Amino acid sequence: MAPNVKDPKMAWLDPSSAYVNAKAFHAMLDALCEPFVSTQVDVVAGIDAAGYVLGAAMAERLGTGFLTVRKAGKLPVPADQVSFVNYTERTQHMELRKPAFRKGARVLLVDQWVETGGTMGAAIELVERQGGQVAGIATICIEETPAGDALRERYLCATCVRPGSELQRQCNAKSLDYFKAFNWDAILP
Repeated sequence: MAPNVKDPKMAWLDPSSAYVNAKAFHAMLDALCEPFVSTQVDVVAGIDAAGYVLGAAMAERLGTGFLTVRKAGKLPVPADQVSFVNYTERTQHMELRKPAFRKGARVLLVDQWVETGGTMGAAIELVERQGGQVAGIATICIEETPAGDALRERYLCATCVRPGSELQRQCNAKSLDYFKAFNWDAILP
C-alpha cells in the first residue's frame, strides 16, 4: 500500500498499489474469499470504482457472476439510486441497475476500504431495495468506527487487516509505520 502524497482531499492511502505485487494480490484474494467458500453467494457486487478489481477477481474465484454498484448517472439502463455521505463528508449518489438479480439473491459486497461506512451503507440499501440479501462484506480494511463496528456485528465480514491488531490500530489512526520508509521499488514487479 502506498501513502497519499498528492492531495489531502483524497484518501489517506492507496491500497491498490499492492495489486501490482502478485504474491500480495493473491494473498489478499485468499484472505477475502476464504470465509465465503462455504457460504452461498449468488453474485459478487463491486462498489465503484475501487471495489471492481477485488470484486471481479473474487467472483471468478467463487464461481459467481459480477455486478457493479455505480456512481450515479453512469448506467444507461433503469436503476435504483440512493444518496449518502462519503468519507470526505460530501453527499454522493450510487446506483444499481434494475433489476440486478432475482429476489432473495445472496449478494457479496466488495469495496477496497471501509472508513466511515457511508458508501457500504448505500450499497447495502440498494441491494435490499431489490429484495437481495447481503451475503457478506469483503474489503481490505474496515476501520474501527461506530459504523464499521455495526457492519461487523450485522454481516459476515472478510478483511485483510485483522480487527484488534497493531495494523488495525495504525489504519484507524490513518498512519502506517510502513510509510516511514516507503519505497516504491519494494512493491513493483
